[in-house]
Amino acid sequence: MHAHYLQHVPFEGLGSIEPWLTGAGYVITDTRFFESTRLPDLNDIDFLVVMGGPMSVNDEDEFPWLAQEKQFIRSAVEAGKPALGICLGAQLIASAMGARVYPNHCKEIGWFPVHAVPIDNPACFRFPAVIEAFHWHGETFDLPAGSIRLAQSDACKNQAFQLGKRVIGLQFHLETTPESARELVEHCRAELSSAQYVQSETAILTAADEKCPPINDLMIEVLSFLRDSAAGPHAEGPHGG
Repeated sequence: MHAHYLQHVPFEGLGSIEPWLTGAGYVITDTRFFESTRLPDLNDIDFLVVMGGPMSVNDEDEFPWLAQEKQFIRSAVEAGKPALGICLGAQLIASAMGARVYPNHCKEIGWFPVHAVPIDNPACFRFPAVIEAFHWHGETFDLPAGSIRLAQSDACKNQAFQLGKRVIGLQFHLETTPESARELVEHCRAELSSAQYVQSETAILTAADEKCPPINDLMIEVLSFLRDSAAGPHAEGPHGG
């Protein structure tokens, strides 16, 4: 099996996703857009992961490869590939599938609760009623047509969605490790201004050792759900589910 991930900046890598992919028997390859825009043949990959980054999906003038990336993501979704988008990655999936991405009414940075949305659909992933997840975003998105909202927070309505049976977008981070939290703070600490949903550097890093293991466990559940979705009948088109 072959997993491919799309990385946008050096300091936002797979985090806790990598050991799960390795343990599950995937060969892992990547496209690091800060180094190369080379993308694989879709026929050669079995799982797509789209990582975060500080840019906007709307910054195509500054990052022309965003247009190419969004087309690749759309093709992967339409081909029925299991796909996971995280933060910018979720916004890229939303944008690729025709939804609007725009500034949220506030930034959300740090450890804040995410609440599951009640869902009466056995084909959907179910989050715990409340989880304290890691956030680092200033934009949000409309839900892609045909998708189902899975989670929300006080600061951001659309925190997670599922499109069909094989695509999940997470506005928050479940892959964060203490090391990756430090990397984010080191490179993006200028965003840590005083605001209702922005925590201090100290608060973020002090909590990481305690709060990362539970979210990493939940990340395993999400990844396993998407992997297992590929074992069933071929998914509906991008508006199925």
